[in-house]
Amino acid sequence: MSTTQSERLRELLEPLVSSQGLDLEEVEVDSVGRKRVLRVVVDSDEGADLDAIADVSRALSAKLDETDAMGEGEYTLEVGTPGAERELKEHRHYVRATDRLVKFQLAEGGELVARILTVEDDGIDVEVPGVKGRKLTAKRLAFEDITKARVQVEFSRKNKNEENAEEA
Repeated sequence: MSTTQSERLRELLEPLVSSQGLDLEEVEVDSVGRKRVLRVVVDSDEGADLDAIADVSRALSAKLDETDAMGEGEYTLEVGTPGAERELKEHRHYVRATDRLVKFQLAEGGELVARILTVEDDGIDVEVPGVKGRKLTAKRLAFEDITKARVQVEFSRKNKNEENAEEA
């Protein structure tokens, strides 16, 4: 997809997505055989439920049908949310990942797996899990020190209520 088509689609779709209370995260066109697939990724601070996805999908479909943004050929519109292991690129992504475990690639080299505690304009405070019975440690990361960050899936994490009940 050319940059101009991507920009045109983003300009066309972003106001509609915003009017639904969502953020437009990604717009991508892929060719699958003879058909094209337009993938639109949306999200919000509260997340996007199936009803919100369906509503925005209908609005985007109607807008695309009344314009020539996708050209003459057939295409399929897919609207969804970021995956469980989403990459964090924008400040709002870090805010939404508060209390989640994240793998950071650091500018100085190496990587760090830590839980995001707070997010501020210039960086984040994280909690690094203890190794071999050691206590958790807090650390501050400036955004410029992070080259890549991706949320990690946790299968057996206890929620805070369960942790507090065990401590009592």
